[in-house]
Amino acid sequence: MRNFASAVRTAVASATLFAGLPTIHAASDTDDITALREQLRLLDQKIKVLERKQEIAADDAATAAKSAPKITINDKGFTLASGDGANQLRLRSLIQADARVFTGQDPTITNNNAFLMRRARLIFEGTFAKNYSFLLVPDFALNSTTTLQLVDAWVNVAITPSLNLRLGRFREPVGLEQLQSDATAFFVERSLVSQLVPNRDIGAQLWGDVLGGTLSYAVGIFNGIADGANNNNNGENDQDKDVAARLFAQPWKNDGGSPLQGLGFGVGASFGRQKPVAANLTSGYRTDGQQTFFSYRTQSAAAASLTNFSTVADGPTWRVSPQAYYYNGPFGFLGEYALSTVNVRPNFPASLVGSPKVELKNRAWQLAASYVLTGEDAAYTGVVPATNFDWNGGTWGAFETVVRYDVLDLDDKAFTSPGGGYASLAAAAANPTKISTFGLGVNWYLSKAVRFSLDWFHTEFDNNVAVPTRALLKNDENAFITRLQIVF
Repeated sequence: MRNFASAVRTAVASATLFAGLPTIHAASDTDDITALREQLRLLDQKIKVLERKQEIAADDAATAAKSAPKITINDKGFTLASGDGANQLRLRSLIQADARVFTGQDPTITNNNAFLMRRARLIFEGTFAKNYSFLLVPDFALNSTTTLQLVDAWVNVAITPSLNLRLGRFREPVGLEQLQSDATAFFVERSLVSQLVPNRDIGAQLWGDVLGGTLSYAVGIFNGIADGANNNNNGENDQDKDVAARLFAQPWKNDGGSPLQGLGFGVGASFGRQKPVAANLTSGYRTDGQQTFFSYRTQSAAAASLTNFSTVADGPTWRVSPQAYYYNGPFGFLGEYALSTVNVRPNFPASLVGSPKVELKNRAWQLAASYVLTGEDAAYTGVVPATNFDWNGGTWGAFETVVRYDVLDLDDKAFTSPGGGYASLAAAAANPTKISTFGLGVNWYLSKAVRFSLDWFHTEFDNNVAVPTRALLKNDENAFITRLQIVF
């Protein structure tokens, strides 16, 4: 349109020029020239009006495009967003199909070798007006007493870029590996350390990143849960609450050329008081192969006595977990320690009068490392393959090797009488005092969304007695676990 207008203006100028030449006699009449000029002026005005209308229409179209909803489908899920991005709804999923094989077990142990759905989650998340977000995650895997379990359910208000308020059900800010996504951890199962720190609980938390993102903090108040437990009840067992907090520093995070850019370290802790309710004490600790190797005494109230009772938590409970990781190119490292202190007592008599209380201190630590054989960067948030697996195209994705050593040491006071003629709080013949596990594995990232893992765990038990009563403890545990995972 602009080229046309320019051409018309050129024609007008030419006509005007020729109109003034004395050699043109036929068109020299003054009235005709004036009329022609007026027509050309009107035509030029119309062209300008059309040009402006065209500009307005283009602006309106651009504005409409910006405000129109956008639908995106990629390896990050299905996203419906407003044109300005201030409002978003996203649907994602996590599916993990496992197979477990145990070797060298006592023949009396059954139902260990199995296929299972470890996780089957739909992940609903959204943002409104940029500052208000939510997450809702139900799990359909049959790993609980129901066919549907609520994993996460929270709302978050971004008050400022460095100050957020989160309320609902989510992970307490204590353990390093426990806070890592279920889809991106080195191994298919978390270490023994994660069993001494709280998992998901219901509460409120302030959190954020400060100092240019080099320091993150979180502090919250929660209903309170046992070691490694999830709060599966929409309520509370007692009036007391737990306080949990975490500081984590990455001093060189913004130094692009520094070899320390991927170093992070910090500490998480929690403190609370527990009333004598069975739900406030762990139901048991599990091996890396997910077999329960330790549990406190349990007995029905009707049959309770000095030698048969349920051990319950009663009093202060606190945990502390120093932690660190380091990532540099294809190399990754993660280490953490956890100390869990709990006060426990026999629940006999029912009034607990005269029932002795014991403070137990259980400890665990782990060292884990990874190396991406295909050269991609290792990261706390997982490996992103440079290419996808494509048989016909000759590309294979990314391969990562992982290794881990972890130890859990139980307080010896759990296996001795607290006095007063009571039996020990945990049966010495049925529980080890310490276990250690060595794990090796390989992760194959077929794409950003698909990962196949093969892990081997070798667990040794330090038993309290020469011949334990439980079949699990009579031999070392050797477990092979495979997993095919899709997350988007």
